[in-house]
Amino acid sequence: MAIAQVGPGDEGGSRRLALTDEDKDGRDLFVQWCKQAGCSITIDDLGNIFARRPGEDNSLPPIVSGSHLDTQPHGGKFDGIYGVLAALEVIRTLNDNKITTQAPMEIVMWTNEEGSRFAPAMIASGVFAGLFSKEFAYSREDSDGLTLVDELKRIGYLGEQVCGDHPIGALFEAHIEQGPILEANKHQIGVVIGGQGQRWFDVTLKGQDSHAGSTPMVGRRDALVAASELIQAIQRIAYDQAPHGVATVGEISVSPNSRNTIPGEVFLSVDIRNPSDGVLSEMHDALETVIAHIRETHRVSVDCKEIWHCPPVIFDQKCVSAVRNAAVTANYSHQDIVSGAGHDACQVCRVVPTAMIFVPCEEGLSHNEQENAEPADLEAGCNVLLHAMLEMAG
Repeated sequence: MAIAQVGPGDEGGSRRLALTDEDKDGRDLFVQWCKQAGCSITIDDLGNIFARRPGEDNSLPPIVSGSHLDTQPHGGKFDGIYGVLAALEVIRTLNDNKITTQAPMEIVMWTNEEGSRFAPAMIASGVFAGLFSKEFAYSREDSDGLTLVDELKRIGYLGEQVCGDHPIGALFEAHIEQGPILEANKHQIGVVIGGQGQRWFDVTLKGQDSHAGSTPMVGRRDALVAASELIQAIQRIAYDQAPHGVATVGEISVSPNSRNTIPGEVFLSVDIRNPSDGVLSEMHDALETVIAHIRETHRVSVDCKEIWHCPPVIFDQKCVSAVRNAAVTANYSHQDIVSGAGHDACQVCRVVPTAMIFVPCEEGLSHNEQENAEPADLEAGCNVLLHAMLEMAG
């Protein structure tokens, strides 16, 4: 609740877009809390923050947990933030009980997980995992043309350690589910066994600007009408792969955006997801087929550029077992679950043994200022995280 006051939203949520002044303030508060807990701080050249609690043998790679502090424009108080602060709570609990682990433990805060300011999402954890180059990440621009690297410098979080060079023995990420399954099944803990794949596309449709009053309906090349048909088709593509296929057009802009001018150009974003990479490819093929049809029937050009492909992932069995064992030990109701959302853990798992812990959120609502989670469920997730990390750290 304290960190939610840093960059508060208009309706009770949070607004801390990546590398804004609000994000800097949130980072500063997090670092302050970590130092108060006795942790040393390392920042890499993508702005990822690592806070270390020493172990008996500091030559061992640390057991790490964390998530992100950046939010959506209308973000909630729990998405990402819970995972960072759950890890901090583990460190504080170990301190309170004077417990020393064999391996060191660390909290991680990843940069730009949401991708709402700099696309694509999870870009810093993606560089860590070798999925993006540092140069690609640095060159990302926001809607005002500001680059990620310049904003890292501006807020003072361009660190010296090379992203990807930081050793990690195992990674755990606690998170609200962002879906309705745990709440519906009355389970407090989701043992996340993997994450579904996703592909992002930028689509630009170009027709012809023309006068709204004097241009007959026959012969118009209305980019917005073509886009509306495309959006409906994208919905059908998802329904054809129910229940696991999902598709979203979350961003759209129209040019010249004038009341009495036929739209000549439309940009829209497309997000498609499925737990099967094969089905994800089928959804992409269906998208291309629809685009070809729209080009012909509406006489518009359509440029569809894939900007990100994150294949489905399966988490490390030893780490998953540690989460499951912790839920059993603490006697929490639990179930195995596949993550429908993307997370930094879904990137880092390609190079580090990884697992996730889900807790319920009210009505499955997330990326919304009304996002909510019960304290008892948040506590349960912290307890499972504590015991899972202890099992791995010794």
